[in-house]
Amino acid sequence: MAANKDVNGGLKNHFVAFLGEFVGIFLFLFFAYGGTQTANQTSQRNSSIVASPDINQLLYIALVFGFSLTVNVWIFFRVSGGLFNPAVTLALCLVGVVGPVRSIFIFIAQVLASITAAAAVRGLLPGDTVLFSCALASGTSIVQGLFLEMFFTVELVFTILMLVAEKTKVTFVAPVGIGLSLFVAELMGVAWTGGGLGPFMGAVLAAVFYKVIKYLNYEQVNGEQDLSAEEIQVRDEKKARKKEERRRKQNFAHLFQFGRMQHHHHANIRGAGGNAADDGRPNSAPSYTGPPAGAQAWPHSASTTRETGDFSRFAEVGSQDGIVVTREQPAEQYRLS
Repeated sequence: MAANKDVNGGLKNHFVAFLGEFVGIFLFLFFAYGGTQTANQTSQRNSSIVASPDINQLLYIALVFGFSLTVNVWIFFRVSGGLFNPAVTLALCLVGVVGPVRSIFIFIAQVLASITAAAAVRGLLPGDTVLFSCALASGTSIVQGLFLEMFFTVELVFTILMLVAEKTKVTFVAPVGIGLSLFVAELMGVAWTGGGLGPFMGAVLAAVFYKVIKYLNYEQVNGEQDLSAEEIQVRDEKKARKKEERRRKQNFAHLFQFGRMQHHHHANIRGAGGNAADDGRPNSAPSYTGPPAGAQAWPHSASTTRETGDFSRFAEVGSQDGIVVTREQPAEQYRLS
C-alpha cells in the first residue's frame, strides 16, 4: 500500500502521531519491562544474563511482552499506527507505507518512550538490580546473537507487513497476530539474547521479501481466500456476462459475413442475366421498391461492421426461416458496466 499523503503529511498530524506513539510504546514497555523484572526478581542472577532457564519464567516473560503489545497496538494503531519498534518503522518506510518525515517523528518518540519506560520501572519497583536488559547468554557469540535477533525481527516485521500494510479481511484482528508473533519470538529469544528484536538487517530482509512477493503478484496464487461469498458471486457473474458478450460478437460476425457472401452471390446472378424489366435481376426475383417510407437507413455496412468488430449496438430479437433478425439499440443498454 502506498503512503497516504493526507495521513502522513502536515505538522499537526506528525505531532499527533508522535504523541500517540510515545504514549503507546511507554505503556507497552512499562508492562513488558515490569513483567520481566517481576519474573526475574527472585532469581537474583547477574544482570548480564537476562533470562532464567526456568520454563515458567520464560513463558511469563514472553506472555507479558506479547499481551502488552497486543493490547497497546489495538489501542493506538488508529492514532500513530502502533509501530512500537524502530525496525518496524524502517520496514514500513522502505515499502512506502509510512513517509520519511513521519518515520523520523515516530523514531524519536520510540527512543524517548523506551528510555522513559525503563526509568519508570527502575524507579517504581523495589530492588537495586535491573533484570530486564538485553544481553547475550553465557556461551552465545556475537555472531550467533546477531543472526538470532535478525530472524526474530523478520518474524515480527513480516507479520506486520502482511497484516497491516496489506489490507485484507483479517486486518481488523492484526493486533492479535502481531502480539502472537512477538510472543513466539520472545519464547526463544529471551533466553539467548534478551529478545530485543531490533537489528537493521531483520527489517531490511523482511521489507525486501515483501516487495519481491508483491512484484510477483502473490495475490493471484490463492486469489479467492480474501473474497466473501457475495464477492465470488459478483465475480462469476461478470465472467459470465463477458463470455456471453464474446459469444454474441462471434454470432454477429458470422451473420454479417454470411450476408456479405449472399450479396456477392446475387450480384453475380444479376451480372449473368436480367429480367423482363431489364434491371439486372433474375426473372424470379421480386421487384425492389426500396425501404418503407420513414424507415431509418442501416447505419453500418456488413463489411464495415465485420472489420471493426463493433456489434454491441445490435441485439438479437428472434429468427425467421433460419435467418437471425437483429435490431439496433443504444450501446449503454448492452455494454457491460
